[in-house]
Amino acid sequence: MKRDLKKSYSFVLCVSIGLLLGGCNTAPKSTYYWGNYQEQVHQYFTSSDIDSTQQIIELEKNTQQAESSGHPLPPGYHAHLGMLYANAGKDDQSVQEYQAEKKLFPESATFMDYLLGKLKPSQN
Repeated sequence: MKRDLKKSYSFVLCVSIGLLLGGCNTAPKSTYYWGNYQEQVHQYFTSSDIDSTQQIIELEKNTQQAESSGHPLPPGYHAHLGMLYANAGKDDQSVQEYQAEKKLFPESATFMDYLLGKLKPSQN
């Protein structure tokens, strides 16, 4: 009886230590620097009074923070920023962002070419 009780305590102790150590694991690092990009996209699609200029400022801050942290920006980031520039009438900057998205994520090339075609012909 004592031997079974000792085995039970040993088992419970081992399981407890395993759970404790497993709980100390840190969250995995993200490949991309997200900043507040997801919040900005959500705000763009859910708010009726979007200030493109303010969103551009926020995303430009994120771009600088990503560069200083050494992490790349996520897929769609440059496309979204390009769309905001287009909405603000800054077609030349929009073209730069669409081309950056196309270069970094080649699978977006068809869509980026479509968006570039929608801009003024002299700008692309």
